[in-house]
Amino acid sequence: MEQFSTKEQYFEHLKRIGVVPEGFRLGIKQISFFPEERPVEVPLPMNLVLILLDKPSESFGALFTRNQFPGAPVLIGRRRLNNALLRGVLINNKISNVGAPGGVEDAEEILEKLASVAGGKAEEYVPASTGIIGWKLPKQDILHSLPELTASVGRFSCADAAKAIMTTDAYPKVARRPLGNGSLVGFAKGAGMIEPNLATMLVFLLTDVTIPRQILRKNLQKAAEKTFNCISVDGDQSTSDTVLCLSSGIKDPVSETEFLEALQGVCGDLAEHIVRNGEGTAHVIRVRVCSGPNFDIARALGKAVVNSPLVKTAVFGNDPNVGRILSSLGDYAGNHNLPLDPSRWTLQLGQEVIFAQGQFQLDKEKELRLAQYLKDAGMDPAHKPCPPHGKTVDIQVDLDAGSEEATVLGSDLSYEYVKENADYRS
Repeated sequence: MEQFSTKEQYFEHLKRIGVVPEGFRLGIKQISFFPEERPVEVPLPMNLVLILLDKPSESFGALFTRNQFPGAPVLIGRRRLNNALLRGVLINNKISNVGAPGGVEDAEEILEKLASVAGGKAEEYVPASTGIIGWKLPKQDILHSLPELTASVGRFSCADAAKAIMTTDAYPKVARRPLGNGSLVGFAKGAGMIEPNLATMLVFLLTDVTIPRQILRKNLQKAAEKTFNCISVDGDQSTSDTVLCLSSGIKDPVSETEFLEALQGVCGDLAEHIVRNGEGTAHVIRVRVCSGPNFDIARALGKAVVNSPLVKTAVFGNDPNVGRILSSLGDYAGNHNLPLDPSRWTLQLGQEVIFAQGQFQLDKEKELRLAQYLKDAGMDPAHKPCPPHGKTVDIQVDLDAGSEEATVLGSDLSYEYVKENADYRS
């Protein structure tokens, strides 16, 4: 991961890599509104982003949250997967349109108006929303802004769109890979409620190469499984998680192998950025569980470590209290009746072996080295206008129980996380 001194330097980098693939145009419009649910003295800001294809495409796919209380955009998006064509995506921040009265009907009415302005049919558009749960969309304000939003398409990059859809994100997230004679570009938002299943946060992947629908969907699932499904900030799965991939089909086709490699690269970059700029994140924790009986067990054990409040707080405090790591592994293995023998495990923190042959391997000098290692990997959780570095706290767990492995990314737990979520609606 590149390092940046200022947010301006970082955003210029994002603009360079965030050039919109051929066949797509992006529009952005800011509106202000007074919410029905809460008295406010001044109107609240909301950004609208429109991803518009020059021609409707049959090559698209999406993954959605498994949360049993999904938002209206997820309910509509699931239905749209059965459609023949997709023309565009309408995204808003500030309000997630989850559980609000008439949420589905409001979203459909907005898409109906969008189609009348931007072209095509309402069913050729997908909504995506992020923000406060329970509030209604400011429908009339959005409807009135759609002509200006549509008129703005073509003026913005994926970097502009990534910035516009932020909520509590510290900075925008964009990733790019060359693909055949075209490219694959992705942008995302996500900083809290990050514990995905099938997908995560809001992620939009755009490519101009020709790729059949079924190949796109199969490989989107593969890529998400080892990237977005291997991260966690706080163990909470959102009601609105969506990963959407679209192809304009302008460029020559590529092989399935090439497409998957580019997709995994872009998704992997975005997944790490989401953790690094997570709410209150001061350390990124990378847990590699190897020699496991299967991928699912290896991933689950990795998540047990990064989701442990005791591990997370120790890492935040630069305290190498490594017993908490082993305890979290043993907790998960014991409660899930996993056929594993801890006496065969080997654990490392950084380059240091901390547990082997059934016992801890610690001394005074190692404790000092480990504390310094944690400190060197830290960031200021209250000031992250851009990625300060690409350092991680690396934990390796060798189970000596097979040949499968998984790598999971997570974050520590800081005072700033509690502050951010205590003041979220203020």
